[in-house]
Amino acid sequence: MFVKRTALRYVVVVISALAIGGATIYLLLRYISAGAVYFAVPSGTVDPLMVIIEMGLALFIIYMGVKFKNYLAIALAVVQAALVVYLETTYSGSLHVVNNLFIDQFSIIMALIIGIIGSLIAVYSVRYMETYHHHHPEVRDRQRTFFFVIFIFLAAMFGLVFSNNLMWVFFFWEITTITSFLLIGYAETEEATKNAFLALVMNLLGGIAFVAALIILAATEPLSGGIDLAGVLSSGDAAVILLPAALIGFAGITKAALMPFSSWLLGAMVAPTPVSALLHSSTMVKAGVYILVRFAPVFAGTLTGFSIGLVGALTFVLASAIAISQSNAKRVLAYSTIANLGLIAACAGVGTYMLVWAAILLIIFHAIAKALLFLGTGMIEHRIGSRDIEDMEGLIVRMPRMAVMMFIGMAGMFLAPFGMLISKWAAIEAFVQAPFGLIFIALLAYGSAVTVFFWAKWMGKLVAVTREQERVERGVLEEPWAPLYILTGLVVAATLLFPLISSVLIEPYVLAIYGATARMAQANVAIMLLMMALLLVLPISFMLFKRSAKHLPAYMGGRPATADRHFAGSLGLTREAQTRNYYLNDYFGEAKLFRPGLAVCTALIIISWILAGVAL
Repeated sequence: MFVKRTALRYVVVVISALAIGGATIYLLLRYISAGAVYFAVPSGTVDPLMVIIEMGLALFIIYMGVKFKNYLAIALAVVQAALVVYLETTYSGSLHVVNNLFIDQFSIIMALIIGIIGSLIAVYSVRYMETYHHHHPEVRDRQRTFFFVIFIFLAAMFGLVFSNNLMWVFFFWEITTITSFLLIGYAETEEATKNAFLALVMNLLGGIAFVAALIILAATEPLSGGIDLAGVLSSGDAAVILLPAALIGFAGITKAALMPFSSWLLGAMVAPTPVSALLHSSTMVKAGVYILVRFAPVFAGTLTGFSIGLVGALTFVLASAIAISQSNAKRVLAYSTIANLGLIAACAGVGTYMLVWAAILLIIFHAIAKALLFLGTGMIEHRIGSRDIEDMEGLIVRMPRMAVMMFIGMAGMFLAPFGMLISKWAAIEAFVQAPFGLIFIALLAYGSAVTVFFWAKWMGKLVAVTREQERVERGVLEEPWAPLYILTGLVVAATLLFPLISSVLIEPYVLAIYGATARMAQANVAIMLLMMALLLVLPISFMLFKRSAKHLPAYMGGRPATADRHFAGSLGLTREAQTRNYYLNDYFGEAKLFRPGLAVCTALIIISWILAGVAL
């Protein structure tokens, strides 16, 4: 926060990133086979300090709400603060958690995502933000605050995934809400401020539900005072904890930006690209699906869980369909994120052991590929001056390295044998054996089909060469390439090593929770590895593409055409041949699908609460 010079800031960020990444790898090596390990951290001074900070955050929200006349944010902050005060004053004497921190295989997976991918994004951000302010001189330079908030964000995520005390989970949960608010509003424009408050308001709703769940847990027999995560999940009385779980699930839905709360993540696209990458890959929305997957054993076999799963499945289908109509690259990535988070939520809501296995795989592969795609889009935008997919035509000639990495990132999102498709395959197999599984299989099939459509047409634009074009990749600052190279390698490595990741980290966690686990057959693994070897031939062939290759004019049915694809049409008119993607706004536009999706998903959430309340 106190470093002014970019060169020195870069050194500080790189050292910090190496320290964070190294620490997460140490945790992996130290606790990889230890199972769940609990730490009795004294909370005598920590708990009051957290309450004071929470009240400070509430006052900050009230101040910002008054400043920008957002009275809804003020009201929600007051309600949440009042509930926290009520919880502390009424039940503070009975709240007891011995082991406030813990670590298990799932939290290690999340820590690796936060520590490695989050740190790579931070390193990328140093040079990116320098270029960002060059392109946006009207934006006040607040880079010191920007990087301070990013590292607070990462710290809060670590606290969230390692906390066994649900009061501590809530504390870190709220810090992620505030940090995302600050990052989304970085540009301080009217649009940025509006969208930052939209994210704040929607996540405050989730925060209120979270506190309400804590109050119910503190007051309900036989759990009175027991608000530790492990104790709640192992209580054995699903009826008692179903309503609190539904409320925490609602908080997860808001944080993960599922319908009907997707608009805050779409609005967050006004922030600098590294913020988008951070929100989508290693923080914020991952906190939402993390808490849903944690509570999956509670949701399993309940109508409440079915309702939450259906919200996720519908979000997957609708967001994937809407992505077809988008030409703005960041909005395509945003809808893709919303869709895949919906699929993870569907797995968590139904909650069988096979679906939890698939959900964790989805979290891993989505985090890596989406970070690569967002950072790549940011670099492309700075070089060609546009984030429109139509303007990325011929990128294989103009920015060949970047095109290859984007191609690998997109392949990682939907092509065999990359991780996302493996995870969907596993989810389909798991839904076959789940209650009401055919409904989810149908929704997953439709959603996956439209996913192929919007990714394939973007891929096509990258490799389509319709005219002579100059290479613009030269001159790009060298430092931002390193995170992109590493992420590209991670996309491939995670797929090649996924059997190891599954057997070492995912299967032991699922086995400990459910007493059973899932794994892919060895024959399927062998087929997958063979497909990977064949698929890698494609990007390698792009890298061997020579600039001296001949560029031939398009064949226009015998009519002569110029180099820029103009030809003599009928009636002596000169026309231009164009290649454009289909966007099908009349069928898949936001106006057609977004509002109906909001209505249906809102109804399902309300139904889940009613069903949980009846069970209680």
